[in-house]
Amino acid sequence: MHGLINRAVQCFVRDIYGAEAWAKLGAAVGVGPGGFEAMLTYDDKVTFRLIDELCRMRERPPEDILEDLGTYLVTHDNTRPIRRLMRFSGQSFSELLFSLDDLPDRARLAVPELEVPDLLLTELQPGRYKLQVSSPHGGFGPVMAGALRALADDYGALAFLEVQDAMGRHEVLLIDLLDAEFAEAKQFYLGGGLKSGSEGVQ
Repeated sequence: MHGLINRAVQCFVRDIYGAEAWAKLGAAVGVGPGGFEAMLTYDDKVTFRLIDELCRMRERPPEDILEDLGTYLVTHDNTRPIRRLMRFSGQSFSELLFSLDDLPDRARLAVPELEVPDLLLTELQPGRYKLQVSSPHGGFGPVMAGALRALADDYGALAFLEVQDAMGRHEVLLIDLLDAEFAEAKQFYLGGGLKSGSEGVQ
């Protein structure tokens, strides 16, 4: 698994649960205080053990933890570049949904070695969508669900998401866009208003 994925989990634990929680988790999976190197590749078993140990420590199922991870990736101050990447994909939540098919290719352009799931969006009827999330390793579905729930709120949209076949190789998200303008969208600036280099998964 690419180090960026492990590093994202590390930063999620550190930022949400605290440095002590990460130190305990890192020790449990045999990772030193510095944690994972973002541009290295690790055995998949390390990532699986990382998630399993985190679920055991928090006493929560993996799909819940991974959904929280998805929310973290698009809402936390330290992950603003990811939010900007997603928000730049569309002026509305529905536009964002239709751009998801291209997201894996854009991610691979930035990091060719990064393993990302294949995404396929189908509009079942106006306002109702099916997003297929396919990957050799399950778990990306709940991550996408957490991210999309948070982004719907970001856009001011009222949306209901349901994950089917969670943790399988072919996960499905059913998305009901109930009201595209339910609330005022949050302000968004492409530049982020921050100095270069002052943000990101660190």
